[in-house]
Amino acid sequence: MGQVLSKLIMKKEILSDLPEFHCPIGYRFRHFQVGDERNWEELIRHSFTREVKFVDKIGDPVPCYSDRVLFICRGEQPVATATAWETSSGSNNDWYLHMVGVLPEYSGKGLGFAATLAALHKIREAGGEAAYLETDDFRLPAIRIYLKLGFQPVYIDDSHPGRWKQILQQDRM
Repeated sequence: MGQVLSKLIMKKEILSDLPEFHCPIGYRFRHFQVGDERNWEELIRHSFTREVKFVDKIGDPVPCYSDRVLFICRGEQPVATATAWETSSGSNNDWYLHMVGVLPEYSGKGLGFAATLAALHKIREAGGEAAYLETDDFRLPAIRIYLKLGFQPVYIDDSHPGRWKQILQQDRM
């Protein structure tokens, strides 16, 4: 059985340099609405290829934070999502870009970038000064987006320097 690798961590130190958000043409942007738990679970299931329960990753208090769970829709169908998550520390430097996903048939259309950027704008509007995220080594398209938006690797365990070196050498990210 293979070794389970720790998540890779990235941080964007400042949010004042964000490009302006534009929803891609032919799509619309919206916040979470009552009943969207199932839409979110389906989107994440297809984009992450695993089952993730909304209540486990986002929780029950969503009505209080419905403006932080974001969707990009094609018609009425959510096709991309990202969440602007405030950590429990209460620090303006401890915001978290959480659960960014795009339906596979919509990948390569700029929707991951747009959903990520929308969530970062939400963090900044809420007073956030920096943002963290967790990702996996194989999520190269997502890592490209994060690097493009100014996220940098954070080394938290001994495996990270070598893993990041390998990732950054692939197609000269």
